[in-house]
Amino acid sequence: MKKLFSWLMLTVLFVGLMHPFANINAEEVEENTTEASSEKQYPIDPAKQVFVDAEWIKNVLDGNSDIEKYVLAEVTWGEADASPDYLKKHLPGAIHINTDSVEEGPVWNLRSAEEIKESLLKYGIDKDTTLILYGPDTGVDRVAYAALYTGVESVKILDGGLAIWEAAGYEIEEGEVEPEALTDFGVEVPVHPEYLISLDDTVDALANNENFRLVSLRSENEWLGLESGYSYIPKAGEPKGAVWGRPLLRDSGEANVSDMEDFKNEDGTNKDFDEILAFWQEEGIDVDNDLAFYCGTGWRSSLPFLLMYERDLDATMFDGGWNEWQMNDELEVQIGDPQSDSVQFKTVGDLEKGKETN
Repeated sequence: MKKLFSWLMLTVLFVGLMHPFANINAEEVEENTTEASSEKQYPIDPAKQVFVDAEWIKNVLDGNSDIEKYVLAEVTWGEADASPDYLKKHLPGAIHINTDSVEEGPVWNLRSAEEIKESLLKYGIDKDTTLILYGPDTGVDRVAYAALYTGVESVKILDGGLAIWEAAGYEIEEGEVEPEALTDFGVEVPVHPEYLISLDDTVDALANNENFRLVSLRSENEWLGLESGYSYIPKAGEPKGAVWGRPLLRDSGEANVSDMEDFKNEDGTNKDFDEILAFWQEEGIDVDNDLAFYCGTGWRSSLPFLLMYERDLDATMFDGGWNEWQMNDELEVQIGDPQSDSVQFKTVGDLEKGKETN
């Protein structure tokens, strides 16, 4: 009986001693599980990171980083006096960049690489300059894309724009800062022609590449062919075979949502890429596809390109977008949601005019 009692006491003591270790192991498992679940499916490559926060830029301006050669700029359409904010308030030392410096009508394709290079040099930017941009709309993404295509090796965008900078309580300035022009870009341009796909190559890929996805970043009314989204584009529709990259706008009835609000958080910063990828996948779009983004003229489609770029994921841009497509009468068009029974297929030449958005 005494032996049995002694054995029971030893068992209780052993279990008591081991219980804390069991708790520690359980906590470790829970912690490791939490860490694993918080890992990004496609993390940002630090060497290619584009979108940065206000503190990152503040450290550069204050000399608290290893970046010494940089240009900081606000980006909008038009010159400085046409900007809604620039002359009244801008980040300290920021110049102003006009989106017209990288693109031109009537198609609003990118200018030639040589022209973009000359524009960048005028703004004091060469291939080794860290180009730090911000702006109120996707014009800033357009200029960032153009700079990368041409050969600027490090391009950053303030995620959330001026509002995020002001919310952090950082200093702002007024008036205009003149750029200090350069004469030598440092490399032959374009450095990355693969970032752009032509109209002919887009038509060929739609016809012959089953893995190709031509991803529309246009609003719902544009996607359905109800209106063009632009005052200067007379026809509405989408290239036959295109897929929609903005399904969160479904049933919104909106046209030309140029701020990409469905890709943004309430504070104007970008949504998590895994969240964006999840709604793409529901539309049959994945990063393993050969992706080409487009919109009306190239602004909105620059944002998903940059989100892919900074994660070292391959993508390209059909720069001409719907504007160039609808200038070619022989090209095929879809009107309506291609996943529905009501979709119609026509050629551009059969489309009626008068679909401008005013």
